[in-house]
Amino acid sequence: MKTLTALTNIMLSVMITLLSFSCDNDDDTVIVDPEPTNTIVELAQATPQLSSLVSALIKYPDLVTLLSESGTYTVFAPDNNAFDALLTAIGQTSIDDIPEDVLKNVLQYHVFTAAAVEASAVTTGSISMANGEEADLLAENNGVSINGATVTTADVEGTNGIVHIIDNVIVPPSILPIVGTIVAPAYFNKDFTTLIAAVQNANTDILGLLLGNGSSDEGLTLFAPTNAAFEAAGITDVNGADAVLAYHVIDGTIMASMLPSTTGAAASVPTLGSENIHITNAGGDVSINGISTVVLTDIVGSNGVVHVIDRTLIPPTQTINEIVGDFAGGNPAEFTLLAAALARAGLADFFAGDGPFTVFAPVDAAFEAAGLDLATINASEPSVVAGILTHHVVKANLNVFSTDLVDGNVTMLNDQDVTISLSNLSVQDAAGSNPAAGLVPSLLNVLATNGVIHVIDKVLLPSNN
Repeated sequence: MKTLTALTNIMLSVMITLLSFSCDNDDDTVIVDPEPTNTIVELAQATPQLSSLVSALIKYPDLVTLLSESGTYTVFAPDNNAFDALLTAIGQTSIDDIPEDVLKNVLQYHVFTAAAVEASAVTTGSISMANGEEADLLAENNGVSINGATVTTADVEGTNGIVHIIDNVIVPPSILPIVGTIVAPAYFNKDFTTLIAAVQNANTDILGLLLGNGSSDEGLTLFAPTNAAFEAAGITDVNGADAVLAYHVIDGTIMASMLPSTTGAAASVPTLGSENIHITNAGGDVSINGISTVVLTDIVGSNGVVHVIDRTLIPPTQTINEIVGDFAGGNPAEFTLLAAALARAGLADFFAGDGPFTVFAPVDAAFEAAGLDLATINASEPSVVAGILTHHVVKANLNVFSTDLVDGNVTMLNDQDVTISLSNLSVQDAAGSNPAAGLVPSLLNVLATNGVIHVIDKVLLPSNN
């Protein structure tokens, strides 16, 4: 009996000891997180809510390499909803629309390369991001934010740093003033990189002008040329394009429905440059200066509206008389006989006047075909030469572009009519010459400071009746 009691006591003692050890062991247990095995790039790729960030990142192998190699980086990673909100703010539909240099700058602004910083270690203040610009961190009891974007998921650890997921894309301070303005649709779109290059190469006042609200304080209207529009205008060098840029902006917010309607001639509208643009709006496509078509309208910004055009507008710098003179002195020379006729008729100074004049200008071959060589012109009475030349000028002081022409009669400066036929691009003179003069398609709408020139292949002869 004593033996059984002793054995029982021993067993109870062992059990108590084991229970005591078990309790002590539970109190002292330390749960060790597993070491991270994925790089920052791999973490992003494995996170569905960061798929938009990954789509943007893989466009730049150097950034992928940077965030895949060893280091101590802190990445503030915008989620998919953040990228959707950014696209809405900048007026684009896809990340692929954004110029690569702009998108790369934005992505670099989300990377802190100096250390891997846990959320608990964040202090309020500024840090320098990978693109060289400062970002503002705010640490509060309820969490951390950067430039107003809230960290929604903190401390996702990778082998080379830490990822904090945020609810907004943070835009570098150098870009932020552009967001939402009339410059944004061009700045954030690959189709307008030439326009933006022109702005960046222009006087700094140009960008300030485009970001302003106009002298009227009622916003601005920008006619924005695409890259193809610059090519169509033959502009390959955008350095010093200040005058060209100012020629695309008018004071006031003019929606498409507010553009002037026209009949038979263009409406002249002052720009922020030194010259007017001339708008044709006769029920079809809206065109400017007879050469550029408005292809997209009413892109609204915080300081106005944008209309997209398919050919860059170049402000005129010469009068009609000066244009004729330049061609006549060129190599090869053209309009030499027109220049001689203007001089003989005493009309050179007339075409240096204010106008506006619409002139149908015959090439040299047209004068020669009409028997009006240089000797004949100089031997003719000035009044006779003037009678012929005034049959080439629209009587009304109007800018009539090819887009304004309609089939029918037009009264000329000598009070006789010519007849326009759009079907075969011809101008029938008052003398009924056969065939009629043809408009040269590649040389229509030559803009001067005081009018417009349309080149024709035959001299228009007035009626003798």
